[in-house]
Amino acid sequence: MSKRFYITTAIDYTNGAPHLGHAYEKIITDVIARAHRGFGDSVFFLTGLDEHGQKVQQAAQAEGLQPQAYCDKLAEQWRAFVQALGVSNDDFVRTTQPRHQKVVQALLEKLHAQGDIYKAPYEGWYSARQETFLTDKERREDGSWDSSYGEVTRLVEENWYFRMSEYQQWLIEYIEATPTFVYPDYRRNEVLGFLKNVTLDDLCISRPLSRLSWGIPIPFDPDYVNYVWFDALTNYFSVPASLGDPVACDVLGASAPAKATGPSLWPADIHVIGKDILRFHAVYWPIMLKAAGAPLPKQILAHGWWMKDGEKMSKSTGNVVDPLAVIAEWGLDAFRYYVVRELEIGPDGNWTDEGFRQRYTSELANGLGNLVNRSISMLNKYRNGVVPNCHSELEPDAVRAVQEVENCLRQRRLQAALSGIWDLINKANQYVDRTAPFKLAKDPEQSGRLDQVLYNLVETCRVLAVLLNPFIPNTSERIYAQLKVCSEPELWRHTAWGGLLPGHTVGAPIPLFPRKDLVPKV
Repeated sequence: MSKRFYITTAIDYTNGAPHLGHAYEKIITDVIARAHRGFGDSVFFLTGLDEHGQKVQQAAQAEGLQPQAYCDKLAEQWRAFVQALGVSNDDFVRTTQPRHQKVVQALLEKLHAQGDIYKAPYEGWYSARQETFLTDKERREDGSWDSSYGEVTRLVEENWYFRMSEYQQWLIEYIEATPTFVYPDYRRNEVLGFLKNVTLDDLCISRPLSRLSWGIPIPFDPDYVNYVWFDALTNYFSVPASLGDPVACDVLGASAPAKATGPSLWPADIHVIGKDILRFHAVYWPIMLKAAGAPLPKQILAHGWWMKDGEKMSKSTGNVVDPLAVIAEWGLDAFRYYVVRELEIGPDGNWTDEGFRQRYTSELANGLGNLVNRSISMLNKYRNGVVPNCHSELEPDAVRAVQEVENCLRQRRLQAALSGIWDLINKANQYVDRTAPFKLAKDPEQSGRLDQVLYNLVETCRVLAVLLNPFIPNTSERIYAQLKVCSEPELWRHTAWGGLLPGHTVGAPIPLFPRKDLVPKV
């Protein structure tokens, strides 16, 4: 069985509402997943929720709910959010699911049997808000703690530890030998800088049941529950294992939760995450997998954060972007387009309402929307909607765009891919201005030339529908519907020039992105 292209997002913590950063991560992952489906790959796209921990336990108590009931309620909200973004995920993992918990406990049992997990006392500072122990390295120069940690208290207790420190040199050598493991390059350098300048401690992976009850029980010590690392990070591995992935089942041996006859998924091809959890995914996670004898994911892709009007987003000041409100006003594809077009994967980005409006008007309405509308309108007006003989005047431009966009998509350069698509849109609009088909239509002797121009325009619109499908799939399908093309716009092979055959009849044009500035104010 051939391996599927396996891509994941980080799982979101169920102690708050979805925001722009969550939406961005899911959309860029969806673009990559859709692109690879178009390339002919069998894709498996996973997203989901991280539902354990002290914050969830406290939030449930505050609402007078049991933790599971609290998580069930929020899970519906998060599932609806994913659906509202048009995300094409194949599975949705929740860390409270039995299939996940079985794999977590099997991994813990294996590492404990190997001697990679041990019990030891600990005395140190603890942040309940961040659910983490702190050292003096996290203190400010004046001895105080950053406000993000909340109340910091002195804690003495025994816990279970993972021997992470033993794998530090191995990980340095692995990342140096595998330059594509962390993307972009400067995030890779950031991880290497950390590993070469900070000595790793062993990782505390438990909490006493007396202090935290909402977690996966440690299988070899019922007085403890697993803390976040082997729970949350393992979700990427637990789903393949629970589905019977042969590699994952081989790692777990007799403790595998399913027969090794399922889809071939592991190792993951890409984990898409935010830069704030890079260390967990590029340091903790690979060491955990190495210790377990599992192959490492092929790439950790870390994106940046969004600001609003040049400032950090904050609910308290109202300086936020509500993705669902934007979608309700402007449409899903306008939102998807803006977040990918505005921010390349890696750096931080800045949302401005005016910037959104400008891109909507100039690039979606006046650019793409105008091209498709007038191309189909002129074909209907001058040829009763019937496609004339094939002509290839714009074919070289289309071929160059297809090659450029495919290269960019395979390199995870999504913003550059959109720029390449809009270069073709701009050339097609310039072609209309240059050839002036409305003038050709007035001269019977230019009838043949008008046929050529009309074919080039509607065929370019068809090719654009395929190129746009990973980014704005609803618009892609609407273009195909107006052209009355029955094939699938998501299949990349349909970018080949000449797909519209002579004699084919198109439908009526319908505006893709209505001009907001032309809508009369009430």
